[in-house]
Amino acid sequence: MRKSARYALFFIAIYAVSMRANAHIGTEMHGHGSFMTGFLHPFGGMDHLLAMLAVGVWSALVVQRPDSALLRGPLAFANVLLLGTLLGLQGLTGAVVEPMVAASVLVLGLLVLTRFPLGRGTCMALVGGFALFHGLAHGSELAASDNALAAMAGMYTATLLLHLGGVLLGWPLRRAPLWVGRATGATVAASGVALLLQLV
Repeated sequence: MRKSARYALFFIAIYAVSMRANAHIGTEMHGHGSFMTGFLHPFGGMDHLLAMLAVGVWSALVVQRPDSALLRGPLAFANVLLLGTLLGLQGLTGAVVEPMVAASVLVLGLLVLTRFPLGRGTCMALVGGFALFHGLAHGSELAASDNALAAMAGMYTATLLLHLGGVLLGWPLRRAPLWVGRATGATVAASGVALLLQLV
C-alpha cells in the first residue's frame, strides 16, 4: 500500500472515531474505586481522549528534535490534571467546566492543524489551563468514590499513555503530506465544535 493511501486511511480512522465524540460518554462510571476504573475513565469520554491525544500530536509536530521540549505539553497537562482533580474532589466545579473541556478539544485541534509553535511558558500555561478543567470534571465524578487516590493514579497513568500515543501518532505526520496533519487537526477541531454545540 502506498504511503499516501496509508495516510488517508489513518485520517479516515481518526475522523470516524472523533465523529462519535460525546462529552463524558463514560459518566456511568461515577463510582470509581480502583486504579483500573480510574485508568479506564479517560477512554470513556471522547472529549478527554481527543484532548490528550491532541496534546501529544501537537507536541510531536512542533518540536525541532526529540528532546525534553517534547514533554512540556504532556507533563503540564498530566500534572495540572491532578491538581484539578483534587480541587474537583473538594467540590470546586461550575457551569463553565464542560464548555472549557469542549473548547480545549477545539483549540488543541487548531494547534495541530496549524502546527503553531508556542514558547515554553505559553505552552505550559495553555495546556495546563485546559488540563485544570479536565481535572475538575474528573474530580467531581470521583467525589463519591471510596478510593479516589487509587482512581487518580489510574487516570494519571492513562493520561500519560494517551499523550505518548499522541506523540507516536504525531511523529510520522512530520514527514507525511501537509494535508494529512491539517486534516487530522481539522477533524479534532470539528469534534470540539460538535461538543460545544451539544452543550448549547
